[in-house]
Amino acid sequence: PRDAPSTVFRTYTPHTLLPFNGEEDRPVYLAVRGRVFDVTRGRNFYGPGGPYSNFAGRDASRGLACGSFDEDMLTKDLDAPLDKLDGLDGEQMEALQGWEERFLEKYDVVGKLVSVDDYNKTQKA
Repeated sequence: PRDAPSTVFRTYTPHTLLPFNGEEDRPVYLAVRGRVFDVTRGRNFYGPGGPYSNFAGRDASRGLACGSFDEDMLTKDLDAPLDKLDGLDGEQMEALQGWEERFLEKYDVVGKLVSVDDYNKTQKA
């Protein structure tokens, strides 16, 4: 068998992560607490038509913590600062940590998610 293509670790903003939603055979990425995971192998769950498809190409942290897959769990303004997860209780943070551990076991980390402002600051440095 051929070796899998090597993945380049890169920095994503909410805008640059958005196209990785699995549509048109693109890879499926999602972010959890600033880590971007390649969940393409779980396309049936995270890709178009899957139960977690709202999270494809997005920061899934709050939705995973709250056990909610609703659109209102996603940050609407892609130029806004990243969700600091304010207002989550200990049980929700524990749930999020469980999800994060599962992702780390099953999927590759392909990058980090930063706000548009933070990304622009690093480009000017």
